Amino acid sequence: APLFSKSSSTSTIDVPIDRSKEAMDLYSYLENNGAGSSLKRVALGFFPMTPDDKEFKLRGVVALKKIEKGDVIIEIPYEAAYNLGKESSDPTLPGITVLQEYCRWISGTKPSEAAKRDLGPYLSMLPPFRSDDVMGSTDFFSGEALDMFQSPQIKEETLARRDKVLARFERDVSPMMQIGKDNYKWKDGEDITEEHLRWAVWIVTSRVLTVQGSAESGDSFRLMIPLIDMCNHDRDSPHILSGRAVPGGTLKVLAGKTVTAGEQINIVYGGGVSGNDRFIQDYGFLDSFCNGQADAITAKILMGKGRIVEGAAAKHGRPMLMPEDEREKALATFDSTTLEEDLGLMHTSGSTMEGDCRTALEFRIGVKKALKKLGHGLTLA
Repeated sequence: APLFSKSSSTSTIDVPIDRSKEAMDLYSYLENNGAGSSLKRVALGFFPMTPDDKEFKLRGVVALKKIEKGDVIIEIPYEAAYNLGKESSDPTLPGITVLQEYCRWISGTKPSEAAKRDLGPYLSMLPPFRSDDVMGSTDFFSGEALDMFQSPQIKEETLARRDKVLARFERDVSPMMQIGKDNYKWKDGEDITEEHLRWAVWIVTSRVLTVQGSAESGDSFRLMIPLIDMCNHDRDSPHILSGRAVPGGTLKVLAGKTVTAGEQINIVYGGGVSGNDRFIQDYGFLDSFCNGQADAITAKILMGKGRIVEGAAAKHGRPMLMPEDEREKALATFDSTTLEEDLGLMHTSGSTMEGDCRTALEFRIGVKKALKKLGHGLTLA
């Protein structure tokens, strides 16, 4: 049967289903790679960006029918996922893998042996180079915007990541380009730059799920999982990710509550423990739909009341308290303007600012509100 024919399954849903050529190609890719059963339950659809929005611009995953609590929502065979190798703290290596595969696809050369299959339908759905989604990450922010965060941690970590990408590019990519290898051609034979690798590294950071391998091996792998990685974020989502990165295995989203037809299927990014200092770096947006929880996590770390669970500051993956001298420096930087001054600046200049500067200002306003709730800045009379 044709996918998503105008049957009773989709006619009762108010959400516009994505039937673009790219989406149809992805559905076929999933069908051909053993994930066809999921397409009876979900599809890609368009949702409002915010609850008050009248336009449907946010692409996400929509339920086509009622799914009972405990049942499978999405099930993707391990073989249909893109395994970027073992988990490590350096995203530039898998970034190179993704960049090479993407270059082969966009320049029209054959897929690599490593991929063993045409990933084109999946690659075509990734946020394109220099698209709005991509430019939302601090990896592409101007120096002015990085300063406007008033966060030494975000600025230092972002610049360190850029240095890492540049070093990897000069070591592994430039030499290949100089000897005329076609591995790194963009469309129309254009040479790639360090910025293309920065894009690929962000794609890895923002989309990869770390999945355990066999129980005996104790290894974890970085997987890009079609369809699952198109679920949007909701900190209150009860749905559960499960599965192992083993041949013959499947990667699933299980319903943590009963889902109705037309409902968006969201998952929790960052394990539910990441604050907005991580969200803006790792995913390219601020999590502002959770009653300030994402700002509260960041503020608690700054006040020494919460541990750093993710990112460069979580040494060897262990949750760390931020050292006192760093906390004092961070709070002093935030205190260089008051919350009232920041709100005034947003009111007078927010609409005319560059997007990255406005995001940085939004971030510091959110964190300052959370710090205030935690008692920062209250002086004893």
